[in-house]
Amino acid sequence: MRFPVRTAFYISDGTGITAEVFGHALLSLFPAEFDHITIPFVETEEIALQVKQRINDRYKTTGVRPLVFQTFVDDKLRLIINSSEGSCYDFLNAFVEPMQKELGLSAMPKTHRTHSIHEKTYDFRIDAVNFALANDDGSNLKDYAKADIILVGVSRSGKTPTSLYLALQYGIKAANYPFVPEDLDHLKLPAELRQHKNKLFGLTITPERLSQIREQRRPGSKYASLRQCKLELDEVEALYQRERMAYLNSTHLSIEEISAKIMAQTGLKRQKY
Repeated sequence: MRFPVRTAFYISDGTGITAEVFGHALLSLFPAEFDHITIPFVETEEIALQVKQRINDRYKTTGVRPLVFQTFVDDKLRLIINSSEGSCYDFLNAFVEPMQKELGLSAMPKTHRTHSIHEKTYDFRIDAVNFALANDDGSNLKDYAKADIILVGVSRSGKTPTSLYLALQYGIKAANYPFVPEDLDHLKLPAELRQHKNKLFGLTITPERLSQIREQRRPGSKYASLRQCKLELDEVEALYQRERMAYLNSTHLSIEEISAKIMAQTGLKRQKY
């Protein structure tokens, strides 16, 4: 049975990130397609009324009630959106009352508190992102002493996006180093890596998936051939095992999942809460 594509609105008087995270987590449980629309910074009644009309228009157009995930601090704005034709899910308000009872404190709503430049960990994240960019693909080996983690692996195994995600989401200073084909005849840890071996974490991937990814970058090349991918991965995985390094297969994992698994396996302390 094929279900109609439902529209999912993520609406907030802040960035909308919290609404997206909660909403996506819920929708991932259902085998259906969704048209995702995020509307952040709905900070006035005028804008809220415009958003309400947009929700109603989508209902008239599709004949199916849109799903509305919202996180409003302002009660007036929340009530305007709740009066729309959408099926509304209010994450913050649903938990405020029971949380007040548990903590014995009254909530003090403040717009932009969740994802704000004023959060204590903001500088950690910015420094970590700058570090990841400056230490991408083995470009700056002298800074490895400052790294929290050094990701290693063959080209296109997910090192760079994972490094940036660890920086942005967790405030982790992640460098990454690629094992290039020239290294693979007699693959061993370079001296720069060996002296920081306790920080190394390997990524691997299936040859088939690696070939697909490389083919998009260099179609028809030796670099993208299945044979070359298999040769490189065999050598690198043998190195991981020989050096007793922790490593992870990224084939069927998203960047978010890879990063979370790395955090769990290494015990690194996140700098964002």
